[in-house]
Amino acid sequence: MSLSWIPSESLSGYLRLGFEIGLGRYDDPPPETAPGHEHIDRMCRESRFRFANVLHGWADFEDGGRPVAWGFGDESLGYVSSSTVHISVARARVTFDGFALPTLRPDPEVSADGVRFTQTVGGRTGSPLPRPVPHPPFVRWHAPIVWTTLALTLRPDGSTIVELPGASAFPRHWVYGSDGQLLLKSGVTDLEAWQSHSFGSNTPWGAHDSPTLVSGFESALERRLSTRVMRGERVPEYRRLSPGTTVTRQGDRAAELYLVLDGILRVDVDDVPVAELGPGAVLGERAILEGGERTATVECLTPTRIAVVPVDAIDIEALRALSQLHQREHSTG
Repeated sequence: MSLSWIPSESLSGYLRLGFEIGLGRYDDPPPETAPGHEHIDRMCRESRFRFANVLHGWADFEDGGRPVAWGFGDESLGYVSSSTVHISVARARVTFDGFALPTLRPDPEVSADGVRFTQTVGGRTGSPLPRPVPHPPFVRWHAPIVWTTLALTLRPDGSTIVELPGASAFPRHWVYGSDGQLLLKSGVTDLEAWQSHSFGSNTPWGAHDSPTLVSGFESALERRLSTRVMRGERVPEYRRLSPGTTVTRQGDRAAELYLVLDGILRVDVDDVPVAELGPGAVLGERAILEGGERTATVECLTPTRIAVVPVDAIDIEALRALSQLHQREHSTG
């Protein structure tokens, strides 16, 4: 399953202004475990995500591991939610139903390693988004297309592989595994590219799917810390960084804590890569706890947005727990 949503601080320019005056809304983060069908129906009716892609497949294997029968499950569905616009002058609310495109399901790929199912789900909001675009027709009235392409491989030993081989550049996409646990996230959102190109032939319904960079999920502790930061009374400082930018350098002295809002970063210790971080990760806590010296070098691999977190906005015990968690991850990474 994938759930797609618009985080706070993911918009810029006139779209951000529109959200701030009530012409749109940000979304709360999706749940940490995949919702059941009744729950996802309710979430869709309540517009708690933008769209969802639910992929089910089944396969039977002979004793030797050869697949003999397979098919898509009846619960393979797509969901596109509505959007509500607040018109302050008229003191009214207008709800636009989402427009869903046909679900794309190519024939499963069958091999000695298993059966691979692929499904693309998407659409657009019913509300218009007039804008100039850099190629014909040069002006678009309808909103750009959003989508995810999920892949599920069923293997003879009972294991599964879940992938996100393609997705629109906006909004954020969370992917859940076969056990219902959060598994992957789209690591980078590109609002400008999405507005400029996600229509016509530049979509899976035309001739083009967009590969997406994915990152692993952050810890539950980091999710709680990030929620506290983004909803706290103190507004953090936001920074946009280019690929190749060094966020922290091992051995430097500093006392800033960072929350990754968008992008993928590499962590090096003694010039050896030990981890990659994505949206939701919190970094820099060990310098605060251990005398102000950075213990790792962190570099942006993609365009990145971070929030600079005031140290006094985070509980010190939570920082200690996070530091211990990161040390365990890096020692086994």
